[in-house]
Amino acid sequence: MVRPMTDKTSDKPSGAPSVALIGAGAMGGALLKGWLAAGTIDAARSAVFDPNIKDEMATLCADKGVAVNKGEGFDAMLIAVKPQIAADVLPAYAALAKDAIAISVMAGKSVASIGKMLNGAPRVARVMPNLPAAIGRGASGLYAPEAIDAEGRIVIETLMRAAGETVWVETEQEIDFVTAVSGSGPAYYFLLTEALAEAGVSIGLDKAAAARLARATLAGAGAMMDADPRSPAEMRKAVTSPGGTTEAALNVFDGDDAAMRKLVKKAAEAAAKRAGELTD
Repeated sequence: MVRPMTDKTSDKPSGAPSVALIGAGAMGGALLKGWLAAGTIDAARSAVFDPNIKDEMATLCADKGVAVNKGEGFDAMLIAVKPQIAADVLPAYAALAKDAIAISVMAGKSVASIGKMLNGAPRVARVMPNLPAAIGRGASGLYAPEAIDAEGRIVIETLMRAAGETVWVETEQEIDFVTAVSGSGPAYYFLLTEALAEAGVSIGLDKAAAARLARATLAGAGAMMDADPRSPAEMRKAVTSPGGTTEAALNVFDGDDAAMRKLVKKAAEAAAKRAGELTD
């Protein structure tokens, strides 16, 4: 069961949390930039831990007063290292997780597994963001076990709102379902854009023109869904004139046999199954 998204202007913690960011790569670095730009975290009490921190991140930290590779007593610890190196990296930060909420954005690492790496950390949550989170337009699924109270959940959601939309799920298994829909989802849309551009070429468009049109169409449709309160079904119907060109195409995609819906369902099921297989 999925809890509804909370309003982005409410339920904020009484003070900005302090954060220990473990790993300042693509995702960690994007989150840090978002937090600092929005004033989400208490920069003076926060720190980045990354032995190979890039110059850009080091400069940002220096400018904003964020410590690098030192500090203690944080409200939250966000783990943004690659899953394959987690077992080697995380034990060094176990002390930080004794009092902080450990929030993992790693795919494939369970709450139990992360807790073991952090020497029995009492409060571990999992978050599944997606690629657009790097530009603040992501969709993240959030999971926290009972050990994390309401105040802790507010901290988690506050931090992840910097990456875009947030949705709470009730069970850890549902993180696999989030992976299948929004985690892997951007690739589905990218594939559709590729296919539409290729189709444009096949019916006679110039390759560059077809690519530009397909890309702009996807981006525009996404922006419209973000701005328009109507459901996707309502917007689809608004574009589809009886007996027109759109109806002809949609009958191929999703006619009486609902071919596209069946294919998307099958794909999501495959992604969710694989996510479960990869989690330890």
